[in-house]
Amino acid sequence: QRFVDKNGRCNVQHGNLGGETSRYLSDLFTTLVDLKWRWNLFIFVLTYTVAWLFMASMWWVIAYMRGDLNKAHDDSYTPCVANVYNFPSAFLFFIETEATIGYGYRYITDKCPEGIILFLFQSILGSIVDAFLIGCMFIKMSQPKKRAETLMFSEHAAISMRDGKLTLMFRVGNLRNSHMVSAQIRCKLLKSRQTPEGEFLPLDQLELDVGFSTGADQLFLVSPLTICHVIDAKSPFYDLSQRSMQTEQFEIVVILEGIVETTGMTCQARTSYTEDEVLWGHRFFPVISLEEGFFKVDYSQFHATFEVPTPPYSVKEQEEM
Repeated sequence: QRFVDKNGRCNVQHGNLGGETSRYLSDLFTTLVDLKWRWNLFIFVLTYTVAWLFMASMWWVIAYMRGDLNKAHDDSYTPCVANVYNFPSAFLFFIETEATIGYGYRYITDKCPEGIILFLFQSILGSIVDAFLIGCMFIKMSQPKKRAETLMFSEHAAISMRDGKLTLMFRVGNLRNSHMVSAQIRCKLLKSRQTPEGEFLPLDQLELDVGFSTGADQLFLVSPLTICHVIDAKSPFYDLSQRSMQTEQFEIVVILEGIVETTGMTCQARTSYTEDEVLWGHRFFPVISLEEGFFKVDYSQFHATFEVPTPPYSVKEQEEM
């Protein structure tokens, strides 16, 4: 079972939260942003509809209690709100006031102190609802999740010799011309293990060094790059051989983070490689060629690999031999 899908979705479901569900309500803004679009739109429409009907009902109640509905056409009588004689007219007055349309046909008079208080309450409540819902929708629309779909990872990882060292490699690419500012890549190895004390760790996370000590994890992601993890004595794959990989069970989670150049927001793309997606003795095809005045990237070969001579032994076995 994968912990992280190829598209970056984490296969984790939280259950039996009990009273912890109240924490979602305490952080209501983030909860609304994290909801799916259909629920966001439903809550958006429902909140405005309920608020409008409630406030329109309050104006109708004031007109009813003052007797304005029965004297709407009496020119000698000064009502609380002019030309409000039923609920639809009270609703229209509220919409004209809230949306600042101001047709001038319906207006509040100075003979109605309760209407002035309600008008102030309506202005404050409307500002709060607008700021909350419009801010939520703006954050929802500006989230850079879709930007991660234009960041590509190779379908397979490969293990072969590079610079005389056994190396785990995979490829990343950026399909857009806009750059990822301060792009950084990290790798985690998820593997079950049992401690000397007998404790079983089902998803133990180990760090795979992809250039943290040398700064190679800071990417200038203009063209496709091959990310390398050198397998040495400090690597979790120190004793991994071609034969033992057939019985191993592990997952390599890749996390690419950066700032979207156009919006300035942080974007994260994820993928993973299981043991059957790691090809021993393979290397990636080159995808960059020099044309007249520019470099051309051929993405048709982005996922392609070819076999190269590679020792089937682990680094530990090679050192012992």
